[in-house]
Amino acid sequence: MSAAVIAPERPRLRPMREVDLNAVLEVERSSYEFPWTRAIFRDCLRAGYYCFVYESSAGLVGHGIVSIAAGECHLLNICVHPEYQRRGLGRALVNFLLLFARRKRAKVALLEVRISNPSAYQLYIQLGFDEIGMRKDYYPARYGREDAIILARDLTIDSIPPPRSSSGSR
Repeated sequence: MSAAVIAPERPRLRPMREVDLNAVLEVERSSYEFPWTRAIFRDCLRAGYYCFVYESSAGLVGHGIVSIAAGECHLLNICVHPEYQRRGLGRALVNFLLLFARRKRAKVALLEVRISNPSAYQLYIQLGFDEIGMRKDYYPARYGREDAIILARDLTIDSIPPPRSSSGSR
């Protein structure tokens, strides 16, 4: 007799709604020492930024927010709950946002990452981003301010992998 192997559930992406903000804030606060506020998320929704959440049967486990204008995509917030990190969700979320931006005719993607976040930095480098600059004292930090590394990626080249199906097949 063989034991059935049950694949872990793959959360699904969907547009964020204002009713999601309590759960979004829980994920944000569990992930960051200096989380965004409810007002920031509400402003992003009302400004027409593209806001998405990762939803599983356990609830919301991540979110991503992007602004797209004048051929540029700015990844503003990428967040995966710590209990769901290292499962490929961050990579899938960024790839989804890049494909989405390209469909909206963005030609370049930009983002900032804390210098104290080497895991995120490495992920972005693996996804084809290049370091293009630094924003001095950009982020709040425990003892003052922290610099941000500015990264950019060309969206005109055809190297963004398509999203995997939610059934887990590749």
